[in-house]
Amino acid sequence: MKKNLLFKLFCLVFAGLLVLSCTAQKEVLDISDQEQSVFNSKEEEPVEIKDVDTEYEIIIIEPGFYTWLNSIARPEGYYSQSFLESRNLIMVTTWNNRVQQPNLFNPNLYELPINYDPNIDYGYEVNYKLYNYFIYFQRKYNQRLGPFLPRI
Repeated sequence: MKKNLLFKLFCLVFAGLLVLSCTAQKEVLDISDQEQSVFNSKEEEPVEIKDVDTEYEIIIIEPGFYTWLNSIARPEGYYSQSFLESRNLIMVTTWNNRVQQPNLFNPNLYELPINYDPNIDYGYEVNYKLYNYFIYFQRKYNQRLGPFLPRI
């Protein structure tokens, strides 16, 4: 009888731990007061993303992004180009999937698709600014564009 009770107690504890380990944990981003004030700003200064050699250009008009890029984002050179390209490919793919599903994802956030070809070398600056826009976007709007937590 004692062994049976001990076995049931063990099973109950094991089941409880299993349930706790399987529950989705919401990851909370650590957003500083400085970053939050940038997110709340209404200043619009366009950020041009372009490469003269490939004639590739994106213009981002997002309130606060220019300030965030110049004050909070990691500086140019912090990431390797291959790192930026691999992360951008993941996030562009997710972004474009969401653009195509306006019933599931906010069409005000995901308005236009991004044409990003992994076979084209867009250069460091294009990849750097695109990557940082995705980080900014995810942190500001509490979105996830891939399996990685958008950290600075």
